[in-house]
Amino acid sequence: MLRITDARTGEPVVAAPARRGLTRVQAHASGYDASSLRVLLVADVLVRTLELGGTPVWAVLTGERDQAELRAGATALGIHPFEDGRDLGAGVGEARILHVVGEAGPAPDGVRIAVAPVTGAVPADSAALRLALLSRPRTEPVGLDAAALGEAQDLLVRWRRAVAGWARRPSRPVPDEVRGRLRAAWEDDLDVPEVLRVLRGVEDAGPELPDGARFETYAYADRLLGLDLTRDLGAPA
Repeated sequence: MLRITDARTGEPVVAAPARRGLTRVQAHASGYDASSLRVLLVADVLVRTLELGGTPVWAVLTGERDQAELRAGATALGIHPFEDGRDLGAGVGEARILHVVGEAGPAPDGVRIAVAPVTGAVPADSAALRLALLSRPRTEPVGLDAAALGEAQDLLVRWRRAVAGWARRPSRPVPDEVRGRLRAAWEDDLDVPEVLRVLRGVEDAGPELPDGARFETYAYADRLLGLDLTRDLGAPA
């Protein structure tokens, strides 16, 4: 069960309604910059987490400026499309509304998920940017420098290559203990950095963990991460 910290109170709340009713995830982002893209990325991860738990989601983007640029940047980052929230009209019977907001952004009524700002220009490599932003807790500011982006790019290349290699071995199920740790991480206030730590542990595990299980673990976690970790399947070894 996903619990998320409400920025209004500092207290955790259950993100999904008890009866799995429709949940609206509303991202508030105006202007095209790395901070606004991080708001959309956090909203995307929230949507993915809810859907993995079986909750129907309506994803909405609210903002007055640079909407076309934001949507193009979101697409490049692998963020699922958001509907236009500038004219929501009457509600559609949502059981829960979750607002994802940046620092000094709007303060709507309802549960608010706060996202810290990003310093630095938006880089050309969107996949490395996604991983660099996912590697830090959403409440911590992020600086986009060459070192951070280079580290993210190196890790992404290594993991895609490893996943392609593991896929050549017989498939094995995700170990129950690993699956439990992954779900516990992303359901604990969207702790994506902990998800990445679990994957590093799987990568470094000894021969007792079959390569087929490593592959299935990474493919499963990528449903949340959206890093296209299986992209290199079938490429020459």
